[in-house]
Amino acid sequence: MDHIVTVQDAVTAFADFMEPTDAELDAIEQEMPVILADVDLLDAHIVTLDRTPTELDDRRIRRARRRALAARVALVNRAAGASLPGGAA
Repeated sequence: MDHIVTVQDAVTAFADFMEPTDAELDAIEQEMPVILADVDLLDAHIVTLDRTPTELDDRRIRRARRRALAARVALVNRAAGASLPGGAA
């Protein structure tokens, strides 16, 4: 006779007590400019999926790509600046 087991462990694995920690929420907040810049870049690409990109579309994609790159550089610089001991450059 085979026993039927419940999936209680799978259901409770994502219970309410499994909320993100304050450190995880802070990390998400620090990365939010990068996330928003990536969303803008995706939006710029999505607009051109069903048509031939115009010059305006190309400029929008270039600007969005530059903003995404600048947001990533700013995030890396903040992280590097926070980890340098004694304020050394």
